[in-house]
Amino acid sequence: MLEKVTYSDRLLAYTSHGYSCWYKGLLDEAEQYLLQADDYCNRINLYSWGSWVNIVLGEVYFYRGEYQKCQEFYSKSISLAERVRFRRSFTIYMELGLARAKMLNYEKDIDLESLYRHAAENKLKQFDGWISRDIAEILLNIDGRHMPEAEEWIKKAIEADTRNRTMMYLGWDYALYADLLKRKGDLPGAREKLGMAIEIYRECGADGWLKKAQQDLAELQKAG
Repeated sequence: MLEKVTYSDRLLAYTSHGYSCWYKGLLDEAEQYLLQADDYCNRINLYSWGSWVNIVLGEVYFYRGEYQKCQEFYSKSISLAERVRFRRSFTIYMELGLARAKMLNYEKDIDLESLYRHAAENKLKQFDGWISRDIAEILLNIDGRHMPEAEEWIKKAIEADTRNRTMMYLGWDYALYADLLKRKGDLPGAREKLGMAIEIYRECGADGWLKKAQQDLAELQKAG
């Protein structure tokens, strides 16, 4: 006789598959499965798990350009994390992701000094690269005067993710660096960094991210 499949079993399955789709760059599939996982988190009040599910849903919507939705899921993630008293470093990571979404949603009232303090407060080394990349992206988009600072932060992200062997995050670091160099007019440098991101995506089997980076590289090659 087969055992009854519980909500916890379904939650684990949907979350695992959703995360896998996300890292492969299959955003529509990731959204589908993670929304199911979020529903089961709500049904059984599994707040800690729900916080992580909502982080990745926020990232899905961020990379689809749906910044308001991204903010909603990041805000929910922060609320759940505070409810179960996650370590401060977890909520710092979430708060920076939320600030990044606000910036891309043309909400320019970002307190940079507060973000720098948050980065200094982080105690979890595996978050160093993720936090540095978020700050770099905020600086890159806040106005045209923070490009040098943005470049320094993206270099910090690359150094941290290389050290920590967080390879997908390193791929995203190089992709962001390519965007920065493109804005500076350094097209050869942008192509080089994007090529490095492509190699990482290929090694990780991240087909969706690989396809996007290859399309971006083709556009750079046409530009000269």
